[in-house]
Amino acid sequence: MTGVQSARSFLFVPGDRPERFDKAIASGADVVIIDLEDAVAPEAKASARDATVAWLAGGGRAAVRVNAADSPEHEDDVAALAGIATAATDSGLVAIVLPKADDPDLASSVANQTGVPVIALVESALGLVRAHEIASATGVSRLAFGHLDYAVDLGSGNGREPMLHARSTLVLTSRAAGLPGPIDGVTTALDETEVLTDDLAYARDLGLTGKLLIHPKQVEPTHAAHRPSEEDVAWAQRVIEAAASGGAVRVDGDMVDAPVVARAEDVLRRRES
Repeated sequence: MTGVQSARSFLFVPGDRPERFDKAIASGADVVIIDLEDAVAPEAKASARDATVAWLAGGGRAAVRVNAADSPEHEDDVAALAGIATAATDSGLVAIVLPKADDPDLASSVANQTGVPVIALVESALGLVRAHEIASATGVSRLAFGHLDYAVDLGSGNGREPMLHARSTLVLTSRAAGLPGPIDGVTTALDETEVLTDDLAYARDLGLTGKLLIHPKQVEPTHAAHRPSEEDVAWAQRVIEAAASGGAVRVDGDMVDAPVVARAEDVLRRRES
């Protein structure tokens, strides 16, 4: 499973459907997220937590979205997952997804208790205002954007224009804190691949470098969207070759300087992903 910081695809699977855990892994998603929060009814929370702990202890590998701090289930979730980490050097727990993240101290506490990195899911105005503090908190490895809940909190639409400021803010704060680009929210149109592809291209252009997914068939389009085109690879190779000659050079009529070389190197790196 790809590391959390370099992962492109994050596939949710309901915590109360343990028969789907291995199927989610087989999808090829970079990171599988077992969801103990939104995908699980209140009466099934405890059994979902038990099933998740048992699967991870038995050799499964995944991140887990715990219930939010204002939920009575939150402390039990964190304690159970911390117990796995204590019991085994390699527990299979790769990260905690912390929903409604608006408290940097809580994020650090969860990371410290469980011994794994935290993906802070920003879903509120308060979370966005505190985004830099959260991104800079000890133990936080990535920011993610829960745009649907964020829109509800603001009382706004969840289309591109009303969400642009938040997405750009998370990109900016991630960069300032030395984190990879943030993870974009879900695309709910399951039967319209072109909608997903368009959402991915838009988010990638803004600087978001990962995507939350809700169905296995969204995995490959997500990976494809993050691979550079053949034209981009050819351009990057020309830039690297030209830069190796030293001095002031041009490629396709444009001056090649350090930022252009860095962009070319990134294109070639993504080709291998």
